[in-house]
Amino acid sequence: MIIVITANGADLDAPASPVFGRCPAYVFVDTESMQFEGVENPAIGTASGAGIQAAQFVIERGAQAVVTGNVGPNAFNVFQSAGVPIYLSGNGTVREMAEAFRAGELQSIADANVRAGMGMGGGGGGGRGMGMGRGMGRGMGRGTGMGMGRGAGGAFPPTPPPPPTGEAGPSPSPQDEIASLKDMAGKLRQELADVMERLDRLEK
Repeated sequence: MIIVITANGADLDAPASPVFGRCPAYVFVDTESMQFEGVENPAIGTASGAGIQAAQFVIERGAQAVVTGNVGPNAFNVFQSAGVPIYLSGNGTVREMAEAFRAGELQSIADANVRAGMGMGGGGGGGRGMGMGRGMGRGMGRGTGMGMGRGAGGAFPPTPPPPPTGEAGPSPSPQDEIASLKDMAGKLRQELADVMERLDRLEK
């Protein structure tokens, strides 16, 4: 059986790559004889649609299964249409992934596991945030947020804030907005001072 493994190099000792559409190379391995062929990814520099082009490329070269870490919906649909299963790779070399496939140790996936267009970043990330907001009347909700995010690689883009809700009203002038923000900042400073004073009393 011919499988293709996404890799950072073109031989069996190269590290397996967790990225499909924009990995540096594809290594085609005959699981019976362990003979292989390393091929540079022709879609790595494509501005868009790298996953689709890469999927079509490996299918045309005879891949009967794919071993990789992340597959977007576009590439997944190409493989699904061609009846080519996808298996999740782990940390290790191409040789180790091929041996794990032969031993039946790799898990197959039934759907894409990253969003479309995420191949440029790779990796994963997480974030934590805390926010405080105040409504300013007339449905013109405003807020200030303080957050900390930690992530590595290509984390999913942050969810955009919801649009303001409430009754529609005229847009405030810059002067009104500046005055409102200064008022808000003053109140927040007072609240922070109160919190710090209470902390000081509790810690004594």
